[in-house]
Amino acid sequence: MSLTDCFAGHIIAKILTKYQQLPTARSEAFELSTFPTMAAIIGESPKLALYSYWQSSCSWRVRFALNLKGISYEYKAVNLSKGEQFTPEFEKLNPLHFVPVLVDGDVVVSDSYAILLYLEEKYPQRALLPADPQLKALNLQVASIVTSSIQPLHMLSTLKYLEQNVGPQESLLFAQTNVEKGFNALEKLLKDINGKYATGDEVYMADVFMAPQIAAAMQRFKIDMKPTVCAGFSFCSPSTLDCVGYSSR
Repeated sequence: MSLTDCFAGHIIAKILTKYQQLPTARSEAFELSTFPTMAAIIGESPKLALYSYWQSSCSWRVRFALNLKGISYEYKAVNLSKGEQFTPEFEKLNPLHFVPVLVDGDVVVSDSYAILLYLEEKYPQRALLPADPQLKALNLQVASIVTSSIQPLHMLSTLKYLEQNVGPQESLLFAQTNVEKGFNALEKLLKDINGKYATGDEVYMADVFMAPQIAAAMQRFKIDMKPTVCAGFSFCSPSTLDCVGYSSR
């Protein structure tokens, strides 16, 4: 089964239902304005705070997971383009100056992989990892490929360094080559899975990591995903990405 089939179309309807009240503008004003959190939508006081940036696929993974689990949170925008990640206040949260950062009371967790594992332990409702050991390992493997072998190779800081020292075209080619390499590996890894989503009939951690990465591949790097995962995949249409609050780093 191709990854196109794994990400069945009706996941889009579920996501749109959950996110349809969120703004779609990507302007500076939007980033600095108060983001309407799920807490506001469902009338609860947020317990958690998420430091995020709209153009961060890592942050989108965490927002995706929080909303799947039904956990209210306060969105705290960190404008990476303005260097807000280098403020003394943010450095106390994450000395590496990366988003996302999750604050849960006295607990501060950075790195999306660590955050999702923390959420699984602390908030087990709507599990993102299956009970079956083999499927659990598969989900963790997919997440690891995205977070270690794809996304770090197209981070803003990485591409900015390459652009300044090699050139803009070489920087883009570097990103495209590594994103395509990673998705080709994922295609082979998941090709025999039967189900509606990446690893079966439920949305699990593999989907949470892959969906933002697909968006980044198409929107930021103009990669034709048809040979791998996106032929006919409605999640990848520009209008749908706007509705779900598209973001990528």
